Amino acid sequence: MSGRGRPPEWERDDSRQRAVLVGVDLGNRDWPVEESLAELERLVYTVGADAVAVATQRLDRIDPRTFIGPGKAEEVLQLAKANAADVVVFDDDLSPRQQANLEDIIPDVRVLDRTGLILDIFGLHAVSREGKLQVELAQLEYVLPRLRGMWGHLVRERLGGGRGARFGAGESQLETDRRLARKRIADLKKELKQVSAARSVQRKARAGSGVYRVSLVGYTNAGKSTLLNALTGDDVLAYDMLFATLDSTTRKLTLPDGRECTLTDTVGFIHKLPHGLVEAFKSTLDEVREAQLLLHVVDGSHPQAEPQMRAVDAVLAEIGADQTPRVIVINKTDSMSEETRAFLGRRYAEAVFVSAAESKGLDELLERVASEAVTGSRTLDLLVPYTRGDIVMLAHERAHVVSEEHVEDGTLLTVQVSSDVSAKFEPFARS
Repeated sequence: MSGRGRPPEWERDDSRQRAVLVGVDLGNRDWPVEESLAELERLVYTVGADAVAVATQRLDRIDPRTFIGPGKAEEVLQLAKANAADVVVFDDDLSPRQQANLEDIIPDVRVLDRTGLILDIFGLHAVSREGKLQVELAQLEYVLPRLRGMWGHLVRERLGGGRGARFGAGESQLETDRRLARKRIADLKKELKQVSAARSVQRKARAGSGVYRVSLVGYTNAGKSTLLNALTGDDVLAYDMLFATLDSTTRKLTLPDGRECTLTDTVGFIHKLPHGLVEAFKSTLDEVREAQLLLHVVDGSHPQAEPQMRAVDAVLAEIGADQTPRVIVINKTDSMSEETRAFLGRRYAEAVFVSAAESKGLDELLERVASEAVTGSRTLDLLVPYTRGDIVMLAHERAHVVSEEHVEDGTLLTVQVSSDVSAKFEPFARS
């Protein structure tokens, strides 16, 4: 397989873990099994392993015991042995029962499903306190139903492995683990509620400031962080790596008309994004939900660009942000063929085409954002008495001042204000 985005000088490193990938073809037209496995290979590479073999199977329905059926599970076992694999990674979610059964069939090799793999990546990339708390919560909620059987060897050793043996050291350890996990989950939710409250105060302060709020959304590795850097002159982490960014980053951005707005980048989305991660990252994703404009960044050079867009749309709908005004930003024009660009141009006539890496198309994008910002605001002509300097200051802080003139009766202002703050200026509006 060829992992998209893998460094050109990549060669298999024997010091890294070796992974067997397992994919099931269920007839998904958006995501053919080959494309989904290519993405899985990139995820595996991101977490520090190399794909050494692949097993695929066409199924009409999932086997309830082993997901892929006992015959295919035995084939995967032999494939893992032949390639000295350390881990077998399934491209779909396994139930706790399926995972336990597969671990019995494929012993001495770690069995991971797609959610477990993504959680591992998130664990590696979480930096902020909130990000680490969110990842730990998602990991514990994932692990809790899978604790059954982890201490089975103690039961067998202490009680002889009889079917009727239900209590003992192993069972006590299992119950202890469950209790500790549930307590930690409760503690994490409490901590996250406090962090979320602090973040909510920050968001409300930004909303109350009258500053236009823009959020970058998109599939992981679409180039959102690179675009934020190109637009703001910042140096936010921007690697060619899946889920390089987990924590939201907000920067100020000045639009061509002089208006200031905030631009927020947050975690990228992905095909089959685990629901538990969406739940755990709800407070971070509120930055997206409460934005006034979304810039949907798309890797136009990717063969799965349109399915990736639909995956992003699905997550936006899940968090209640699907009705927010949106501009499609087709990124990576420097890596696109003329045919691809022409096709996407016809398909998405209102999209803005950019190359964040080469800072091309950014002026057009800024003009578009400025146009969208005006669409959601009111223009008011004000006469503010000199005794009300606080209103003039408020206009500069919470509105876009188009013009300002000092006359005998006070200060003449033409301002563009959002509906949530316009009431403060209406008493001074000139008819």
